[in-house]
Amino acid sequence: MNVDVILGLQWGDEGKGKVVDVLTPNYDIVARFQGGPNAGHTLEFENQKYILRSIPSGIFQPGKVNIIGNGVVLDPALFKAEIEALEASGHPLTDRLFISRKAHLILPTHRLLDEAMEKAKGDSKIGTTGKGIGPTYTDKVSRNGLRVGDLFDNFEEKYKKATARHIEMLAQYNFEYDLEKVESEWFAGVEKLKSFRVIDSEHFLNKSLASEKRVLAEGAQGSMLDIDFGSYPFVTSSSTVCAGACTGLGIAPQKIGEVYGIFKAYCTRVGSGPFPTELFDETGQQMRDLGREYGSVTGRPRRCGWIDLVALRYTVMLNGVTRLVMMKSDVLDSFETIKVCVAYNVDGEETEDLPFDITGKIEPVYAELPGWKTDMTNVQSEDEFPEEFNAYLSFLEEELGVPIAIVSVGPNRAQTIIR
Repeated sequence: MNVDVILGLQWGDEGKGKVVDVLTPNYDIVARFQGGPNAGHTLEFENQKYILRSIPSGIFQPGKVNIIGNGVVLDPALFKAEIEALEASGHPLTDRLFISRKAHLILPTHRLLDEAMEKAKGDSKIGTTGKGIGPTYTDKVSRNGLRVGDLFDNFEEKYKKATARHIEMLAQYNFEYDLEKVESEWFAGVEKLKSFRVIDSEHFLNKSLASEKRVLAEGAQGSMLDIDFGSYPFVTSSSTVCAGACTGLGIAPQKIGEVYGIFKAYCTRVGSGPFPTELFDETGQQMRDLGREYGSVTGRPRRCGWIDLVALRYTVMLNGVTRLVMMKSDVLDSFETIKVCVAYNVDGEETEDLPFDITGKIEPVYAELPGWKTDMTNVQSEDEFPEEFNAYLSFLEEELGVPIAIVSVGPNRAQTIIR
């Protein structure tokens, strides 16, 4: 049995949480393979809205196992708050959620370092969420990190050593902080975390596959934020592409099955960094308002622009995407004309390949298609799609070379069309 992977193809916020929730009934296990509480996966069903940060998006489906994999970084304080909010809404979690021993812990001092370093960058800041993600992954690769499994083995000594090192680093910055305050919440979170089943997730997953269990691997952020292939340095600190599912879960490459690549019918980005098709006019604001484009975790307004096929072709290639999922089609319902970036003009030369550096002057080359001018939110099947919308889908499929298997026409679980 293979592992199917679902991930974002743009700069994050593509709608992965909703799609995982929709697909989960077809799987036995849902496993997050990278990222941390900087994720914000929004799900809406039964007139309720939920935002998941660290917990896999299959958690609402009964009888399914959800795993926080070794590639994830976990903040016990935020984990506790997320768990308690879900439990208060009546969702049982203890029997559904397992945590990898090898997942790294975000310490209170990681969050302080993140804030201090971002503040020190001034105008050149990355746009981090301040959740301590970057410093935690830095400690991981420099072999100074603490993992969930360390909570059960002489943890106090390990914690003091790590914290002392961070305090020395913080002394380099003109940054005031109250460590005791954040520590009290963090250690309360540790006790909550320890009440869940902690596992060797790589063994669990591979034994599950051998037993013919179906596994869905869930990514966070987006492929254009990948540490290697994203718009560096304006990226996250982990491998957000399909290969990250192998290292983030302990799955061999030949075990990867279908790869679902999710993208919006337009494009958005949060924080700093290049965005070739960004709109600064009324059209961009219209997208933001209609799409409710404000960060589900931070509340920050998202930058909006037309869909970018140069970037999409690149991420489809990197991930080996087999099925595309288009989100937020309904946001473009009222537009007279839809623009699609099919190439870049860089220094007078046209290219369809993503350049090494997209922070310079890039002029998008657009194709224009007629809008469908139809309210799509109540569409029940693809037979009801307007002719112009079908033309938009066909154009994208031809350009990207992959079928669009799922179309979302609204935020609710029910507003999903399987083609």
